[in-house]
Order: sequence, then C-alpha cells, then structure tokens
Amino acid sequence: MLRSLYSGISGLRVHQTMMDVTGNNIANVNTTGFKSSQTTFQDTLSQMMRAAGAPQVADGVNQAAGGSNPAQVGLGVRLAGIETNFGQGAAQTTGRKTDLMVQGDGFFVVQNGAEQLYTRAGSFSFDANGTMVTPDGNFVLGWNTADGTFDTTDPVTPVQLPMDGSLESYTISQDGTLVGVMTDGTKRPIARVAMGNFVNPGGLEKAGGSTYRATVNSGDAAVGTAGTGGMGLMQTGALEMSNVDLGQEFTNLIISQRGFQANTKVISTSDELLNDLVNLKR
Repeated sequence: MLRSLYSGISGLRVHQTMMDVTGNNIANVNTTGFKSSQTTFQDTLSQMMRAAGAPQVADGVNQAAGGSNPAQVGLGVRLAGIETNFGQGAAQTTGRKTDLMVQGDGFFVVQNGAEQLYTRAGSFSFDANGTMVTPDGNFVLGWNTADGTFDTTDPVTPVQLPMDGSLESYTISQDGTLVGVMTDGTKRPIARVAMGNFVNPGGLEKAGGSTYRATVNSGDAAVGTAGTGGMGLMQTGALEMSNVDLGQEFTNLIISQRGFQANTKVISTSDELLNDLVNLKR
C-alpha cells in the first residue's frame, strides 16, 4: 500500500483532535476561570531510503567524491501534546464579596470528598453551617483562628464563620484574610483562604468542574498565603473570566478544517493511484 495513504490517515486523526480541542475552548469562552488548551503536532518515524555518505579522500589530500545526504520518507504525523495556557483571564466585576479572583499565579484549594483539588474559579458562598463552598458544594480550604493569629504550616481545613452569633459582618482582604466585625464593635481576623502553587502548573490534570488535580509531573502544591511564595493577591467582588481568545480559536478552526480537508485529498489521490495500478491489466 502507498505510504501516503497512511500519512493521510494520521493527518486526519490529529486534525480531528485539534478540532476537538478548539471546539472545547470555544464552548468554554464564558466559563469562569477556564484555561484554554492548544495542540502540538510532531512527525513520526521516517523510513530510510538511503543513508548519509561521507566524503571520500583519494590520496589523503584530494577529495575523490563528495558526501551525500540521507534520503528519508516521512510516515505521517502524531499528536505531541495538548498544553494548557495558564495566562491571566480578564476581570469580571460582580460586587459579591465572596467572589474572589487571583491576580497572578496560584490556585484556590478546595476539597471534594477526601480529595484535594485546585481551581481558579472563585465563585464562592457560605452554606447554612457557615462553611465556605464552591457552586458544586466543595469546601474552600484555609485556616481558622480564635485568637487572630494564623499558623500557615498547619494543615488546611474548610474555611468557617463563627456560628455563635458573635459575628455581625466581614470583609476579605487581598491576602485572603476574613476580617470579622463582631457584635461588640471590635474587628478581628477569623479565617484565611489558602492558595496553592506548583513548580509546573502545566502538569496539572483537569478534573472537571473547573478544578485541577496534582500529578507526578506538576509536583506537590506549595500551600500558603496569597501574596507570598510567588502567588498572586486576591481581589474581592470579581471573578476571573476565561482566557480563551476567540480570534485565535476561529483561526484554529480554519487551520484544522483545511488541514483535515488537505489530508482527505491525499487519501483520495492515493486511492486513485491504487485504482490505476489495479486496472493496469484488463
């Protein structure tokens, strides 16, 4: 069979994947905290038709024959990877004081059952028990305090408001600290929202619900306070929008469509050649 037939098939597969990734990016253009992805292609193995030849020297001084370059035929294309773009998304002002946005690097730390996950989507609220949660009901993790001090080396726990009737209102500062206004008129810190950062955020695995989980290539999360350890600050009353660039995505649609179309032409042309070969003897 013609090598071009298999090369064309491999081209169809990778351009279909590119279309799938592009379609997902466009579908999530308004998803809070969504990070777009992009595909990277690379060629597969090449078949050696002729190896490289070294220049030949006749008498140690004069060259008898020149060298020759290798002759190879490629065998198609394959998907090298699908990378996530963690660039900053635009701010969407909401006015809700429990809506948080990360300005810079880092992730909010949330708990889904027994699993610790990470997210850039900061649409939070407090449930009937005074626990800060995501729209899916996952706990937002941090540190709680009764004396106004925080030990960020302690394990993170769900952020909790005092439920004894002593809290009148609260504000959230840029480092994620919830400052409560008590019924006696005093102000004191009551909790702090934690943030996590990774050596290689690109190694995170998308876990659905705008969350990520750590992998062996992302490294363990460095959990700490916003504004420290290379992590950004928190902005209250705003959410981070998707970083999808619609202009780029529509361009990718055209590229993937034309790439797919060109590879179908390779397959149909290869089929015509095979048909001519079969019909040599009639």
